[in-house]
Amino acid sequence: MASNKAKKMYSKKSIKQILSQHEYLENIPPEGLFINGKPAVTGIDTSKVGEFVILTVRDALCAYGDDPAIVLSEKLKDVECIGKTEMFTSYSGFYKDAHITIVSGGSGSPEMEMILYDYMQHTNAGTYLRVGGSGGFGDDVEPGDIVISSGALRAEGMTQAYIEAGYPAASHYEVVCAMVEAAENIACRYHVGVTLSGDSDYVGCGRIGFGGYMQPWNIEKVGIYNRAGILNGDRESSAIITLSSLFGFRGGSVCSVSDNICTGKPFTAGVGHNYAMDIALEACSIMNEFDKQKNKHNKKYWYPNIDRK
Repeated sequence: MASNKAKKMYSKKSIKQILSQHEYLENIPPEGLFINGKPAVTGIDTSKVGEFVILTVRDALCAYGDDPAIVLSEKLKDVECIGKTEMFTSYSGFYKDAHITIVSGGSGSPEMEMILYDYMQHTNAGTYLRVGGSGGFGDDVEPGDIVISSGALRAEGMTQAYIEAGYPAASHYEVVCAMVEAAENIACRYHVGVTLSGDSDYVGCGRIGFGGYMQPWNIEKVGIYNRAGILNGDRESSAIITLSSLFGFRGGSVCSVSDNICTGKPFTAGVGHNYAMDIALEACSIMNEFDKQKNKHNKKYWYPNIDRK
């Protein structure tokens, strides 16, 4: 069954007109692929997905020690596995009063697209958060620090299939506010700013490729990002932020930083990453309170003094 937002998209006159021109439309399953009645890629029980979805990557650099969905789910109560395939694993549970689903999978924007399709198409979850590791570019960003993304530079290719490059990957303001409050509550060192999301971890980010391979434009990248004030780089943030914004969801990202190519601070696996996980969970709880306040006052948008009206 399609989600409420998916049904609304299908109902748009312009969407119907575009679909009517698709030569092969009748050969394409309108709601994707299914196995045993469940979305094929994630295998999720759609009835058990929470309002908040945290997307993680099976990343050796984060030093999880286990599947990250399992690691984060241990911080929840009333946990159950709601989906497991050869690609993705999903757990749902509660952190304080917030109903949260945690998904793990492979890295990169194409992987995020596959997760997001299943969840956005088939569930009514409203918030999507990237939690992961990253490399630093900013002068003041140290290994072990946290970066809360106010937005992302779309240097990956997947989102270009959805919308032109000028479309901004801007995190939802409620996500940023909640993550800042969470970071303050946890009392960790954090930054708020722009994250680079690319497809190439090596030459695309100014790192040496196979056999020392580089092109002249590769060596320019790091300095460009640093001078532009970009704080860190990963492979997933812009996918989650862009698709969430494009389809009317709350999206954002919080990453730990393991090294800094600009300042020369060396790599340490998993440093600061517990903070990133805790910020994400706490931010979900805070946004849950935002939603209660909005409902109480019949408001579409949360603002700091909403309860003082």
